[in-house]
Amino acid sequence: MRRRKKLLFIICIILFFIASYMGIYLYAMISPRLPIDGANGYYLYDNSENLYNAASEDWISLDNISSYLVEATIAAEDKNFYNHQGFDFLRIVKALFVNIKSGETNQGASTITQQYSKNLFLNFDKTWKRKLKEAWITIRLESHYSKDEILEGYLNSINYGGTFGIENASQYYFGKSANDLSLAEASMLAGIPKNPSRYSPLTNIDKAKKRQKVILQMMVDNKYISLDEAQNAYNTSLNYHSSKKEENLMMIRYYQDAVMDELDSIDTIPASFLDTGGLKIYTNLDMKAQSILEEASNDNITNDEIELSGVIMDPKSGKILALTGGRNYNKSQYNRATKATRQVGSTIKPFLYYSALENGFTASTTFTSEKTTFTFENNKTYTPKNYNDEYPNKPISMAAAIAYSDNIYAVKTHLFLGDNNLSSIIKRLGIKNSVSELPSLALGAEEINMINMMQGYASLANEGYKVKPHFINKVTDIEGNVLYEYNSNPENILNKNTVYVLNELLTTTSSKEFVDYNTPTCYSIAPKMSRKYAIKSGTTDTDNLIFGYTPDVLVGLWTGYDDNKSVDNKDSSNIKNTWIDIMEKYLDGTKENWYKTPNNVVGVAVDPVSGKIASDGSKAKVLYYIKGTEPSSDYTLDDLIPTVKTE
Repeated sequence: MRRRKKLLFIICIILFFIASYMGIYLYAMISPRLPIDGANGYYLYDNSENLYNAASEDWISLDNISSYLVEATIAAEDKNFYNHQGFDFLRIVKALFVNIKSGETNQGASTITQQYSKNLFLNFDKTWKRKLKEAWITIRLESHYSKDEILEGYLNSINYGGTFGIENASQYYFGKSANDLSLAEASMLAGIPKNPSRYSPLTNIDKAKKRQKVILQMMVDNKYISLDEAQNAYNTSLNYHSSKKEENLMMIRYYQDAVMDELDSIDTIPASFLDTGGLKIYTNLDMKAQSILEEASNDNITNDEIELSGVIMDPKSGKILALTGGRNYNKSQYNRATKATRQVGSTIKPFLYYSALENGFTASTTFTSEKTTFTFENNKTYTPKNYNDEYPNKPISMAAAIAYSDNIYAVKTHLFLGDNNLSSIIKRLGIKNSVSELPSLALGAEEINMINMMQGYASLANEGYKVKPHFINKVTDIEGNVLYEYNSNPENILNKNTVYVLNELLTTTSSKEFVDYNTPTCYSIAPKMSRKYAIKSGTTDTDNLIFGYTPDVLVGLWTGYDDNKSVDNKDSSNIKNTWIDIMEKYLDGTKENWYKTPNNVVGVAVDPVSGKIASDGSKAKVLYYIKGTEPSSDYTLDDLIPTVKTE
């Protein structure tokens, strides 16, 4: 009796489920037909409103896609595609059993229709609300469209390793239409969507070949091809079109990924492409700047193993004009410019010295630079070192400390101002990374993202205004209705007079007047300079960085290794040459532009190293001061640092 009741209960549950599903399916049938023609389409435009990428630009009908590709896709993704109504319930049960047994999510059960439904959204949030929406769209697709129509939409929208749609992918990998793909080519492409960054043959040929073998075996199991055909296809040597031709702008896809990430964060954009019929995204990409960034990087960074991130930005508006997040998108899609955090080294010092100037320091303020051990409470000590362990063993000016990137001077300044002073200015600049208030902060021991550093430097380059780095200027639906437009609202956070003094001090890093007991850090690239630049480079054991600007453009670069392997002197030289080549080529043909000296600032000829008024016969450099703080002829300046223990 109990067993009969239990069986009856199970039957009732099953009947309820079937009735509910049929009711939902019938409701879907009387709901409006989803407009999927061109859905999942986005069109990216550069800052001249020229189209440079379109996900649905090369839509191709199912009849014009190689039967090998169609069969390989069905075998790999959804062998029962033509026999279910959007959900493969037996496959779902089997996947649940396998995953529970293994304790891991080793097997998925999404059908092609479900995957297509997922691709009709801008992002892939794994929330229940999102999953329910996907399920509803799956039912609506199955109730209104034929299987061939669904399959056609799917193949024209999926990701083949940064290239969307089968026609785009076929042209990109093999230089031919999807209609002309051979079995070997089709089985290779069909394996990519499962994990585009892992199975692209341009990323990892060994893993791609293993995936191709799996695809071919599935085609054999499903009687699409014979075993001999599979073996012949697997043994066929493939020639990849994109690796043979020399492509301009190979790094532009990092910019594209950054655009899509920013698009995800804009609340006014509907989450589903179905609500817009596609999107037109007007970006800040400057093709000239992107080309210059890539060309200079490829010409100067000769170490094939080292990685790179680089950004070109308009400091007045925050528009990101060009970007790369790595050396080769085919090898690694990880965007180091937008996602990585690295130690920034001495490139943090301009923020420290702005704070010092704001607190009464001048270009002539001196500290003694010598090998120093700083002693704190509880007998804790800190012993920073100058580059190459070189010390003048005498008082030097702030100008000299900036020119040589003197670490002892920086730590003394940091301690004199107070531990929280530098972290406070970092927050004011809008740098979101949380930083510790340790003495080593003055030397950039903290890890900060490249885009955040660009935001900080932009406030120096635009005379004190905080702007937000951004990729997107405007987004419209397919009909041209504006869904989003960037609203620039610069905030004045720094004193213009003080910023001017600092910008002038940052020109000393390439100034011949500072060739003395040491050489300015960027003096090696001075012969390439046709105009005035504010520059700061930085080096740690694992990182090389450089940021520099004029009023018109800001460029930041980083090189290093993903596994934190040590960098060497040649890497530092290469990044500096990359930076100056970018600046010179980008500004070529433009009139030199520098900041106008504010009325409250005065220039004085001083001895560069001591900071004292220049005497007869001495080297002189014009440094700038807020009026009333400039040195006089009888000028002397005592060290300001508290008592320290020195070796």
